[in-house]
Amino acid sequence: MSKILLVDDDPLFRTWLADALIAHGHEVECAVNGFDGLARIRAGSPDVIMLDLVMPQMDGFEVLKARECSTPVMMFSACDNEDDRIMGYQLGADDFLSKPFSIKELIVRLHALERRLHSNCTTQSRIEQTQIKSVNFDETSYRITIGNRGVDLTQTEFRLFKYLFDRKGEVITKQELQRSVLQKDLGRFDRNLDMHISNTRRKLAKTSLPRNLINTVRGQGYSFTV
Repeated sequence: MSKILLVDDDPLFRTWLADALIAHGHEVECAVNGFDGLARIRAGSPDVIMLDLVMPQMDGFEVLKARECSTPVMMFSACDNEDDRIMGYQLGADDFLSKPFSIKELIVRLHALERRLHSNCTTQSRIEQTQIKSVNFDETSYRITIGNRGVDLTQTEFRLFKYLFDRKGEVITKQELQRSVLQKDLGRFDRNLDMHISNTRRKLAKTSLPRNLINTVRGQGYSFTV
């Protein structure tokens, strides 16, 4: 059974769904809005995220953009809107349900996500067992290849990945990465570096490569997994 993070600002819906999931044997943690949800995603390690789209201040799309994990996401919305569903999938959601929905359908979809999660974990375990030591870099197309998996990056993402790979095992400060790769000083409110790292991790995850190839070292910077 899964550890589920439920992010929804509607207290009645949140209580109804949490009780139903617990009754089916799942462990449920609740977040009352997008900011709370993002903080809990970063602080914990849920197996599945259930995320409402329409929330004040920070909606579900913004949470998807800001998260830095490959945890499966099931989105909810009271509006059955094709554009919203497409946007959700483009931002990394794995499933999208329109409210209201039945618990029976939700559980069936959740089980499908759990099967995919198990499959992905097995694949990642095999990759990690090879102790990724060799990465092929195509400096013309900005493509990296690990084993039989290729990832297309932007020029900046490619340079960041290679800079960290060439110094694997070391902790590289944000200031050094900013100066050496982005070629400018790191400003107090500058989030460009974090955005490039987040986008790179997302592309790794979409190719079934571990996001944690690039580690965040809290208060220091980033390092590449040895």
